[in-house]
Amino acid sequence: MSEETPSIQLPDPAKLVVSNSPHMRDKPTINKIMFTVVAAMAPALIAAVLFFGLAALEVLALCTVSCVLAEEGWNKLMKRPSTWKDGSAILSGLLLGMNLNAGAPWWICVLGGFLAMILGKQLYGGLGYNPFNPVLVARVGLLIGFPGIMTTWDKPELGAMAIDGVTAATPLGLAPGETFVQDMLLGNVGGCLGETSALALLVGGAVLIACKLIKWEVPLAFIGTVFVITGIAHVMHPEVYHSPFVHVLSGGLLLGAFFMATDMVTSPMTHKGAWIFGFGCGLITSLIRLWGSYPEGVSFAILFMNALVPLIDRSTIRKPFGYTAPAKGEA
Repeated sequence: MSEETPSIQLPDPAKLVVSNSPHMRDKPTINKIMFTVVAAMAPALIAAVLFFGLAALEVLALCTVSCVLAEEGWNKLMKRPSTWKDGSAILSGLLLGMNLNAGAPWWICVLGGFLAMILGKQLYGGLGYNPFNPVLVARVGLLIGFPGIMTTWDKPELGAMAIDGVTAATPLGLAPGETFVQDMLLGNVGGCLGETSALALLVGGAVLIACKLIKWEVPLAFIGTVFVITGIAHVMHPEVYHSPFVHVLSGGLLLGAFFMATDMVTSPMTHKGAWIFGFGCGLITSLIRLWGSYPEGVSFAILFMNALVPLIDRSTIRKPFGYTAPAKGEA
């Protein structure tokens, strides 16, 4: 008894969608991504307001409004469509505020918003075309132009409602042995708004990783490299260099590692490249902190590695299946 061979049922060609990788499994929008990151920042934003009061809220609001207005003003000037609803300018404004001191004057916030949106973003063509993180372009620009203002910190007062604050040194500016890990973990230390509660930043970073919005290799390599290098320095000269725990929990390391070094536009696309990028950020940060004239180095490290991203991507991208290198002499 012979069996008939079943016919092969091919799909309707009209319903097939052919495209290059990467293939998206869902439909995330820029708006959804940006506001998810804002939600992940919420614990750190709340901690900043709790410790620095209305002064922190004022800085965050001014930076956010300045970034939105600067971007919309540029769009009007260049006759481009409005883009503020995608949430990118709002996120940049909040990150800029987290990079400033609670006592920063209003014009620093406005100038920072202009530098971030115009110099760091729009001059390159807008979202997706900027080679450097716009917020860090603004921070470094302000630091170079106004070092006195950018390196003066308010002392946190839990629940304080006063606008005026008392200046205090950041943990990295103190002598070894004068810092308290518990205070740095909770946020009761001087510094920028985003340099306070390490615990809140860790919660936000965990949210970003869980939502698969960042490559976990970047913060792990970044933080791990700083921990190892500063740990070696501390073991060799504990009277000179801080504990590696102080370096990880203080300054802008956690904010930079989770929220700025992982920026989709200015970080590598490959997982191998993410390891290289994070290691480079950690190495440069450690060198500046240990032997540089400035106690912080996160901003400079990330910007320097941003410039190397195209080279990193080019050297770590995987070859397509079936690829064969052209013979020598072929065009």
